Amino acid sequence: MSKRSENRLADIQDLEPSLEEFRTSVVDGLSSPQKTLPCKFLYDERGSQIFDDICDLPEYYPTRTERRILERHARDIATLAGPQPRLIEFGSGAGTKVRLLLRALDRPAAYLPVEISREYMIAAAEDLAESFPELRIAPVCADYTEPFTLPELPDIDHGTTMGFFPGSTIGNFTRAEAVDFLSVTRNLMGPGAIMIVGVDLVKDLDVLRAAYNDAAGVTAAFNLNLLRRINRELGGTFDLSTFRHDARWNAELERIEMHLVSLREQEVAVGTLRFNFQEGETIHTESSHKYRLDGFGELAREAGYEPVEVWTDDKQLFSVHALRTL
Repeated sequence: MSKRSENRLADIQDLEPSLEEFRTSVVDGLSSPQKTLPCKFLYDERGSQIFDDICDLPEYYPTRTERRILERHARDIATLAGPQPRLIEFGSGAGTKVRLLLRALDRPAAYLPVEISREYMIAAAEDLAESFPELRIAPVCADYTEPFTLPELPDIDHGTTMGFFPGSTIGNFTRAEAVDFLSVTRNLMGPGAIMIVGVDLVKDLDVLRAAYNDAAGVTAAFNLNLLRRINRELGGTFDLSTFRHDARWNAELERIEMHLVSLREQEVAVGTLRFNFQEGETIHTESSHKYRLDGFGELAREAGYEPVEVWTDDKQLFSVHALRTL
């Protein structure tokens, strides 16, 4: 990284979830009648890399569709933000889509990427600093679903605060959790802020199933990596060859559910604790809720936002919503 861009990259604010939090979540989830694991823990450094590969799959429409919408409407978003905005990205990942906004925004004052995977975020922030050497970047390693504070940047004068939550990650939450998350972001950003959210839409089931059960098995590797992480960090004894990935449609809740299915009756240890699996029993690792346009607008209002604008692609596969905090 050049000295010039290094000078604009602030020290990381490290609020990464602890190993003890990870252990508690795993033990609690595996102790439930329907075994579960929180989807946020899918995104260690390796998991984040695999997810980037998922985004390039031919079956996985959300990434390329959202990118086209952002390319088409980046200047509309920049107009809403006004000059010298402070941009906060929740779940920043590789920081690829935010580049579309940064190029369109009028003299962005600062970029604050918030990401749960510390090492992955640092690498992405350093790469972004090379591309935007004049931009002040202040990374925050945190679980963005919980209240947290932003780093103070007393030398930066900024205009509107703008949040960015792309990739349909809002769908990983239940409706109540989505309202809670948006309420957290509203309180964090304050009144008059703009929030840009990517929201996947209800569509043909064949398209949905293919997106989460890709032919190359990349999504399966992403899901199984969570068991590998438990083995590595928590002393787990999961045999990955005895579990398979399955993504299924829940019609009642209008969501895709990712599961890990036990292929036989077995016992698995996590540290000193033992967990029994029946053949066919599953661990529910992630949900991806699909929305209708009016339904998401109602949800945003419940969280204290005013819907301002919504953009979609020609096939109505995906949507990008602009909201304003009240």
